[in-house]
Amino acid sequence: MAGLRTPMSDMLGIEHPVILAGMSLGQDDGMPSPPRLAAAVTNAGGLGTMGCGSRKPETIEWCIREFRKLSSGPFGIDLLLPATMADMEVSTKAEMRARIATDYPEHVAFVNGMMEKYNLANVALKKDDEPAMTQAQLRKQFEVVLDHKVPVFVAGLGDPSWVVPLAREQGMKVGGMVGAPRHAARQKAAGVDFVGAQGTEAGGHTGNIATFPLIPQVVDAIAPIPVMAAGGIGSGRQVAAALSLGAQAVWCGSAFLVAEENDIPTQHQDQILGGRSEDFTTSKYGTGKQARGFKSPVKEDWEKSGLQPLPMPLQSILMDPLTESARQAVRWDVDAASGGQVGGMLTKRRPASEILLEMVSEAEETIARMKSFIS
Repeated sequence: MAGLRTPMSDMLGIEHPVILAGMSLGQDDGMPSPPRLAAAVTNAGGLGTMGCGSRKPETIEWCIREFRKLSSGPFGIDLLLPATMADMEVSTKAEMRARIATDYPEHVAFVNGMMEKYNLANVALKKDDEPAMTQAQLRKQFEVVLDHKVPVFVAGLGDPSWVVPLAREQGMKVGGMVGAPRHAARQKAAGVDFVGAQGTEAGGHTGNIATFPLIPQVVDAIAPIPVMAAGGIGSGRQVAAALSLGAQAVWCGSAFLVAEENDIPTQHQDQILGGRSEDFTTSKYGTGKQARGFKSPVKEDWEKSGLQPLPMPLQSILMDPLTESARQAVRWDVDAASGGQVGGMLTKRRPASEILLEMVSEAEETIARMKSFIS
């Protein structure tokens, strides 16, 4: 296999310009991008990235140490750096929940009503004493990334401008995800090394512009900064399409959600493998930011409620009682999988290395075939 070398793959020190998306949305117990999956992607020639936006600093440190036991290659850490979020003088999720009950009683009543509707019992929340997402906590998370000299950092959401100078001091590469051309200009101003342009087809937090119109606009807006394409990429044909639009790498999440090394619940993998592309829908009622995942009656209930989602991180704290109860009751119809529309073309669980290398091989074949019939 010749490989698909691009300037960005050279910059990141990888053989193939395929990057595992850092995924953490909605998975507190089963990591969607755990160390063993990230290591498998890196060992196959790509770049393994671990999503740690919802992780405690000590858990992030554990992820880094575990990865380095499994691979000597490069890797990345993805954190969420929301440009705007609720500002509360609290330290734990429990304290934030108490404030929500006082400030947003109608929202709390609605969630309680849904729990009754779906016969979900009140259960003890396992991690209520953990730190809430605050600006101070975000900085503690990034301090771990710095302390362990992680090669690549990706801001999966928000503004990394305060991160870049710190990363520069130790040669860390920094990337930022965007869902619109105007966001790309902000990333360029922040001084990032690369930008991930993510179309609305993607799973997890995503915007409203589709991949095909988004990629060339971002490429043109921030040249010569390299762009990686995200959203709706799960095969070599789609990798070739992304490269033809000007991207120098691809950021793949949903395709690896069904990897054998993934830690999400088997039932969530079944939803992804059995779903059609139209079954993966967007909603702001999980985290307060728009995200795509498998269809759920909970999304429909929220849309009909007329209530506006609370800002991040309040909405996810608000939903914790329902989410935790659904998981303990094995109600995957209520707590559905995160995932993108590419789920409609995924058919089986496979090792991560097989997924990646098949993408690369098919991309090479696609490019060669195009050369053979286009003069």
